[in-house]
Amino acid sequence: ENGSVPAPKAPGKRGRKSKTEMLLLKLSQDLECPPPEPICVQKMLGSSEASEGLETPPGGRPKRRAAKVALLYLQELAEELTSVYQPPAPTEGAQEPELERIQKKRRSRRRKEEETDSDDPARDADFVPSKEVLLQAEEEEGSDAPLSEVSEPELEVLRGHSGKVSAAARSKPQCRGLAPNGFHNSIMAPVEKCSSLTCSLREQKHSQWEFPDWIPLAHKWTCLSESEAAPYLPAEEKSPLFSIQREGIEDDGVLYRVNRFSSLQPHEERLDVSFFVGGPVWAMEWCPSPEGSAASQYMAVYCHGSMEETHSVAGLHGGLALLQLWGLGTLQQEQGSADKAALAYAVAADHGCVWDMKFCPSGAWEPPTAARKHPQMSRLGLLAVAFSDGKVVLYSLPHPGALQRSKRTQVKDGSFHKHVICKVQCIATLQVGSIQAGNVSECGQCFSLSWMPSKPHHHLAAGFYDGTVAIWNLLTKSLLQCVRQPDGSLKLYPFRCFLAHDHAVRSIEWCKADSNFLVTAGSDRKIKFWDVRRLYEPINSIKRFLSTEVAWLLPYNGVTVAQDNCYASYGLCGIHYIDAGYLGFKAYFVAPRKGTVWSISGSDWLNTVAAGDITGELVAAVLPDLAVNPLNVKRSSDRRFPVYKADLLPCSPTGPEEGEQTLPKTRRYSEMVTKSYIRFRDTDL
Repeated sequence: ENGSVPAPKAPGKRGRKSKTEMLLLKLSQDLECPPPEPICVQKMLGSSEASEGLETPPGGRPKRRAAKVALLYLQELAEELTSVYQPPAPTEGAQEPELERIQKKRRSRRRKEEETDSDDPARDADFVPSKEVLLQAEEEEGSDAPLSEVSEPELEVLRGHSGKVSAAARSKPQCRGLAPNGFHNSIMAPVEKCSSLTCSLREQKHSQWEFPDWIPLAHKWTCLSESEAAPYLPAEEKSPLFSIQREGIEDDGVLYRVNRFSSLQPHEERLDVSFFVGGPVWAMEWCPSPEGSAASQYMAVYCHGSMEETHSVAGLHGGLALLQLWGLGTLQQEQGSADKAALAYAVAADHGCVWDMKFCPSGAWEPPTAARKHPQMSRLGLLAVAFSDGKVVLYSLPHPGALQRSKRTQVKDGSFHKHVICKVQCIATLQVGSIQAGNVSECGQCFSLSWMPSKPHHHLAAGFYDGTVAIWNLLTKSLLQCVRQPDGSLKLYPFRCFLAHDHAVRSIEWCKADSNFLVTAGSDRKIKFWDVRRLYEPINSIKRFLSTEVAWLLPYNGVTVAQDNCYASYGLCGIHYIDAGYLGFKAYFVAPRKGTVWSISGSDWLNTVAAGDITGELVAAVLPDLAVNPLNVKRSSDRRFPVYKADLLPCSPTGPEEGEQTLPKTRRYSEMVTKSYIRFRDTDL
């Protein structure tokens, strides 16, 4: 029907009006001479002509109903646009229309740049900002300063659920400058968040008093004499020579040697404490006390009996062990104690060496002045100890003062040991199996423990050599799980037992936010997350490297892992944060280390982890906000700092005439201790 061929489009020439300018000209002409009103849509739909849906304009091409509606919509849109923007009335000085002036400006790019770069204040009058705009720009410029140091994931904390940044987050006054400890405020922002979260969750998850029946009794604590206590004592009577260099304080070059169970006087300025327990430390745990308590702080320590003795992790091992409880005085938040560290008392055990020990998280401590009738003593805490004979033993520890007042033991040879060393009847013994099949040797040694972090703390989990994880209910009354022994103690059997790994379970931790979840790390190089309600398969299983210990901080959905360097790639040995799989984040490299990291511990209050490695260095790292993806965390080296470094140095020059100092080529402690000393270099914290 349309036989006419449209004329070819002429190429655009320089100076020809664009389509936008032509449309604006046409719209302005239509406003000056308005066309007759178009037929309304309702009338078009109701007419017989509209029912046919066609109308033949003068051009010959039929126009459909949709074209009319579109034309009506464009006319209304043009009226709205022209009502919003009205061209200014031409003045006497303006001889040509506004469109012509714009057209001439666009003819030459050079002319446009010259006009834009002109210094004429009259032309720049429209671009002079007001005072309010200047103040707002200064605020934004100040808030942009820490953006170069703050990673995007950390800023996501300040964002709302809609993804838009609020006004408070846009200014970010808490992220400017440095904190009093020297860290940037952007690094300390997650610390404040974790502290408040830890405080609120402890009020919900912790208890004031639990296990009221497990009170230490005086007649179950028998003090040993010198001859009776001698087999339990560590072999070394004196510490190796050592010196202490403190950052910012001139080194006096003094070499110290401390007797067994003795300590140095705290430094008058730094108040750091040093004491000698008698052997290599294998396990150590703080005794928890309520927040704000002004009582003395205590820690439980186990050291191996000999510096050179080794034994296999396979099979069960018995023998003598000594659990030490050290008092460190009153430790406040911002200052240490001026009192010397002292051995409060020690517990003699016959279950072999200790691999791990854990205190009940809350509800087991009472004030030392609590009124108790004899033979009861005020309770310091409940301690679970994992021994190499495959058993887990629970002790109810009294306050040292209460034990001293209640000491009524008759000693055979009439002489007490100068330190209080007691033989103790335990509260309960936990072992795998059941009443009908209680063979402890099937699972091997117990290497790791974890106490349920939320009240009533009635579950205790342990990992064994064959990969088994057992969970006990400490408050059970079941005759199948709880058996009373002739001496009054309890023997408990687990209510859940499952094979978690193909080899030894080296570390186990509960989730502090939800006690239905726990994580295990095994010698099979796997880290597994479990739901105790569905133990037939793990929530997530990650195989990366050989893990030595894990720490699960309260606010995050993942664990911080210490690593053995035997399977690590070059440059990737150290401390890693691994997501549980719920958020799907990649592993975050917290801190690189040059050797195996043997131990790691985390602080929920400070959002910080501390780890000690085989090179003798203790390092701490402040974690970013790991609730968001840590992929874009920048300058992670600013987040970590050394606590101290231990170096082994020769006592005297043994090299050539130049005086070069070399260490003796021996691995025996007895030979090394006579020719070398340890230098501790402490950081000013």
